[in-house]
Amino acid sequence: MKKITLFAVACAVAVPLLASSAYAQFAKPEAAINYRQSAMTLMASHFGRMQPVFKGQAPYDAAAIKANVAVLQTIAALPWAAFGTGTQKDSNAKPDVWTDAAGFKAAQDKFSTAMTQLVAAADAGDLDKLRAASGDVGSACKGCHDKFQVKK
Repeated sequence: MKKITLFAVACAVAVPLLASSAYAQFAKPEAAINYRQSAMTLMASHFGRMQPVFKGQAPYDAAAIKANVAVLQTIAALPWAAFGTGTQKDSNAKPDVWTDAAGFKAAQDKFSTAMTQLVAAADAGDLDKLRAASGDVGSACKGCHDKFQVKK
């Protein structure tokens, strides 16, 4: 558990530094698209792992949820830098990502705020707060996907 916590802290420090220059690191637009889609897939996986607990279908293990939320928090910061210019083609992102940059940023901020609340609830070990915060994260995800992702 100590190693997971140290890893999460290291990632939390490194991610903002890396995210600001992440787009510059992509040799091709396809690499950026793959990166952001992979990050979204990992977010969905980690978020989905907790749902049986939040729905009362699995026992609540505060330490396991807290560790999973820490990983999710790190992953949640990754995809945004990979929405750079030139990554529109062959993507399931709607053009609104680029034409409504303020709206897309607002959706990111809503998600970030919801994630902050989820982290606080996990730190507090309060299952009711976790359930509510989980709903807010899910709502933020859905809102962004509804507006900015092509349905397939």
